[in-house]
Amino acid sequence: MIPRIRGPGHSPATRIFCVDSGGGRVYIESMANNSNSSFETELKRLEERVDALVRVCDQLQDENRSLRQRQDVLTAERANLLQKNEQVRARVEAMIGRLKAMEQGS
Repeated sequence: MIPRIRGPGHSPATRIFCVDSGGGRVYIESMANNSNSSFETELKRLEERVDALVRVCDQLQDENRSLRQRQDVLTAERANLLQKNEQVRARVEAMIGRLKAMEQGS
């Protein structure tokens, strides 16, 4: 770990540490004075992000529930239409059979 002092205008107590993490470099700031408020700020930011993710999860669950209900309705409607289609097919085939029998009888 290599400590580096920040440039002019920055507190001499603030140092930046550069750590090689394999795929690149990660910079970690160690702040002497504002570490607690910085931590609280970061914690608050993370809390807000988690709250936002929870809201998105709730919305997605509601949407998923709604889509499943819609899928159930459409599946039932499809089954009903297939049954009606089969009934119509049987009626048409019966009509064709009667017409052929009438032709052969005359």
